[in-house]
Amino acid sequence: MGAGFHRPAALGTLIARALGLLYGAVMGLPERPMRAAQARMRGGRLGWLFVAPNLLVFGVFTFLPIVIDFWYALTGGAQLLPQDRPYVGAENFRSLLACANYLDPTSCERDLFWYGVWNTLKFVAIQVTLMIVFSLLTALVLNRRIVGRGFYRAAFFYPVLLSPVVVALIWKWILQRNGILNATIQGAGGNGVNWLVDADWAFFWSIFVSIWAHMGFYTLILLAGLQAIPADIYEAAEMDAASPWRRFRRLTLPLLTPSLVVVFILGMIRAVQIFDEVYVLTGGGPGTATVYLVQFIYQTGFAAGVRQYGLAAAGSLLLAAALLLFTLLQLRGLKRGAP
Repeated sequence: MGAGFHRPAALGTLIARALGLLYGAVMGLPERPMRAAQARMRGGRLGWLFVAPNLLVFGVFTFLPIVIDFWYALTGGAQLLPQDRPYVGAENFRSLLACANYLDPTSCERDLFWYGVWNTLKFVAIQVTLMIVFSLLTALVLNRRIVGRGFYRAAFFYPVLLSPVVVALIWKWILQRNGILNATIQGAGGNGVNWLVDADWAFFWSIFVSIWAHMGFYTLILLAGLQAIPADIYEAAEMDAASPWRRFRRLTLPLLTPSLVVVFILGMIRAVQIFDEVYVLTGGGPGTATVYLVQFIYQTGFAAGVRQYGLAAAGSLLLAAALLLFTLLQLRGLKRGAP
């Protein structure tokens, strides 16, 4: 009985050892090729072997599309294949920038592009400012010892996990003529409002929905920055009888500046590229009230009856250049202000 009882255990041990040897052999297969590569590729060149797969992916899906975008911007016609498109030089850029008065989009050759430019600038100025203010206030509150702090942190971050299309559909369901918001107003004795038909209200709700959807992400960055500030600094300030406002202005804001800069740059880039939520929510309407730059690029290159790929590519390059320039100026200003 004793020998028979130990046989399964012995068999299991043998199987485990065999699997261990097999695993070690499989894991040791790359050792010889890597040793040979290390012997031949000296002087730091071995690192290129490890980054080559990532460089290949970036080259195919990032750098190559950029090159193709430049080619489309310098060519004309409605043909899709690059070899079928005639070279026109800077004609697409000239067409986009041709204006008698840049403050009046109706005087521009491509008026929809300039409606998108001014709407985007207005959107970025308001949305980014409010985003930073609300994210900072929320982070300051969530950094305090309040009841249910973990729940509130999760609740504020939850919209970030939703798809922009889902966010837009939820708010469209709330804001439509027979939606929940109007039902609530009418139930209280008021009159319903065409929230998405009135130009001013449509622009307001595009900003509100964007802030609601993304504020949790920036709040998380600022909350991490607040928690990285040493507590003994505030204790010393309290001992000096500094007021809460003075502590916030002299301690919190300066020490939180790097996080605020990150939030500002990321928020600006996301705001300039606004498309998904607004396109589903308003479709760019009413009229041109919520037409933004990315929507112009999409409509011109993919949704128009005659698809003008060159104009769309030129618009995307102008947008990228503006983003790059603004980001570099912001970083340069940060370096100058650094001690």
